Amino acid sequence: MDGEVLRGRWSENDPLPPEDWIGLLPARQETEDLYRRETGRLVRFFRQRVPRDEARDFVHDTFRKWIGAARSARQVVRAEAYLTTIAVNLVRDRDRTDRRHAIALAGCADEGEARTADPHETYEARDMLARVDAAIATLKPKTREIFLLHRIDGLDYAGIAERMEMSVKGVEWQIGHALDQIRRKVGRR
Repeated sequence: MDGEVLRGRWSENDPLPPEDWIGLLPARQETEDLYRRETGRLVRFFRQRVPRDEARDFVHDTFRKWIGAARSARQVVRAEAYLTTIAVNLVRDRDRTDRRHAIALAGCADEGEARTADPHETYEARDMLARVDAAIATLKPKTREIFLLHRIDGLDYAGIAERMEMSVKGVEWQIGHALDQIRRKVGRR
């Protein structure tokens, strides 16, 4: 199947243009069919987890990684499940990057580093901190208290469990839940 045939079935809203497919895939028709079936589901998945305007970029990255796996001759038994795994990992990677960025910004503010800041970066940092503060404020009181005891007061899980009269597993769950809620609220614009 040549690029012209693929272009005839491609629309402007598709995140992975056919010219990126040419020469990359062992089974082009299978990939095209998979792309058609899964793009809508993946867009919905990403719109719940990243800013809406970035969802199609994440779909693009998901298929690029899938194509890379296909090129490396990995046997993919259930392509849909593999795409989901790739999508989940992309969201996790983004969350880790966002967390590192927020920590770096907070570290700069705490240390009082004197440097000339780009006004755009300053605005983005303030906006991110405001969104994080707003997200923390929406947590249930107990969850918020546990989260702040860990992140602000520096208590470990065992110390929080003792102080709150609950299990360490309960503390882990509360902090994980808090982080999930904060990520969801901060990620949306």
